[in-house]
Amino acid sequence: MYYGMIKTCDIADGEGVRTTLFVSGCTNKCKGCFQPETWDFYYGRQFTQETEDEIINKTDSDYISGLTLLGGEPFEPENQRALVPFLKRFREALPDKSIWSYTGFVYDRDLVPGGRKYTEVTDQMLSMIDVLVDGPFVEEKKNISLRFRGSENQRIIDMKKTLEAGNVVIWAGANNRDVFK
Repeated sequence: MYYGMIKTCDIADGEGVRTTLFVSGCTNKCKGCFQPETWDFYYGRQFTQETEDEIINKTDSDYISGLTLLGGEPFEPENQRALVPFLKRFREALPDKSIWSYTGFVYDRDLVPGGRKYTEVTDQMLSMIDVLVDGPFVEEKKNISLRFRGSENQRIIDMKKTLEAGNVVIWAGANNRDVFK
């Protein structure tokens, strides 16, 4: 897997101050994407043990709330397979930090058994994510006043509660007036 950037002190992509990993590779290719260079699966640098160390070290501060995965697309099958071992390591090293992930895929259509991006590691990956922002960016539904997302069709999903309930549960920190229903 390759990645385009690691951002520290990110306040736009999840609750609190976060470390953000922008993975490379995306087949969604949303019109109006803010990072089309990350569509290329070989954009940026190779994700290595040193990259993992850097992310864990940068996130291990009292003022950092957690890790956010962006793209590109973290849920491309090859990215899932590379991210799962890292997320396990991250969870072991920093169990009190939250993990957010963005995906242009729709959770309850694409990331469930039989879904077009479901793999042998999807359930593992989802089980380690606290909050999932799902759905493609839709330029015609762009709304800069939305919290933690770019278009009105996207949802902020509480993954722990969703997995317990067996149906999508919107994250309690989402503003109900701007959440896709």
